[in-house]
Amino acid sequence: LKFDIELALTEAQRERGLMYRKQLGPYEGMLFDFYREMPVSFWMKNTLISLDMIFIAADGTIRHIHEHATPMSTDTIPSTAPVRGVLEINGGVARLLGIKVGDKVKHEIFGNAP
Repeated sequence: LKFDIELALTEAQRERGLMYRKQLGPYEGMLFDFYREMPVSFWMKNTLISLDMIFIAADGTIRHIHEHATPMSTDTIPSTAPVRGVLEINGGVARLLGIKVGDKVKHEIFGNAP
């Protein structure tokens, strides 16, 4: 599977994330890079669409998936373990495509893709 992703590399980009977006294509997403493994948490304030949040270790292994995050919610969504990155995709897509904990995400930030 390949996703067309935007990168959130700076603090400002990570804070804004996918806020105010009215739609996201079926194979589109945003990859947040924290540059090192650390516990992270997200919320959905000002986010208009449901998202799946895929929490990824430094080697690209998926550690946790939070499905169908509720739009506009200020509830905290924790990583449950230290992660290097988080991939946000449309809500329900992870299950639809069979993406699961233990799968590998390939991208240059994880050192496993060009």
